[in-house]
Amino acid sequence: MDYETIRLSERDGVAVLTLNRPDKMNALNTQMRAEILHAVGSAETTARVLVMTGKGKAFCSGQDLGDRANVGNLNLERTLRDEYEPMLRAIFDCSIPTIAAVNGPAAGAGANLALAADVVIATESAVFLQAFTRIGLIPDAGGTYWLPRQMGTAKAMGAALFAEPVSANQASVWGMIWEAVPDDEFAAHWAERARHLATGPSVAYRNVKRAIRGSMDNTLDKQLALEAKLQGEAGHSRDFQEGVMAFLEKRPAKFEGR
Repeated sequence: MDYETIRLSERDGVAVLTLNRPDKMNALNTQMRAEILHAVGSAETTARVLVMTGKGKAFCSGQDLGDRANVGNLNLERTLRDEYEPMLRAIFDCSIPTIAAVNGPAAGAGANLALAADVVIATESAVFLQAFTRIGLIPDAGGTYWLPRQMGTAKAMGAALFAEPVSANQASVWGMIWEAVPDDEFAAHWAERARHLATGPSVAYRNVKRAIRGSMDNTLDKQLALEAKLQGEAGHSRDFQEGVMAFLEKRPAKFEGR
């Protein structure tokens, strides 16, 4: 597929999906959502880790609202159901690890697009903004799901009601993201993080995701049973055998991803 609003590249098991509307601060329109959905599915079949980032100064400014004349014609319920939901599910359910490398401001649906990834690494100058109430809306694109789970209800409520920017450093302290990195180290840092995952035990990573996602809804008994099942699968992988041999031989493991 030829992409117009994003770029997708892959090298050494790392797929990089770049939002590519810098003149619009990478705002999400219908075409971009469809292209992200397609690219995530494509990367999942060939790569061992997927990175999402933005071109230019912003990660993503959120929903492209168009001009004033079109505001009255927006069907936000349909857009969320038919366009956002498939895209977000593809990212959330992706079988390979996903990293959001937030290179600049992430606002509205753009902030919540980042939070759909397994790991969020942000440059220290980035901010996260739940801008929705500024225009009379509620957080969407999964925001009401991710935020209370990652920040806690009190912080999530404040972020949603006051619509104030949260710095990357504060987001890291609050548990919204994994880490904030100095701007001049950002590109090299997320690339190294991606390489680490791309050369790791892919079966274990997949099952880590399944286990942690499942824990949100499981009782302790159900979670312990799920852990046992998934650990049994990981224990039959070639990577587990390699990991044990490397440990016994006191050498770095060379995982094949299977």
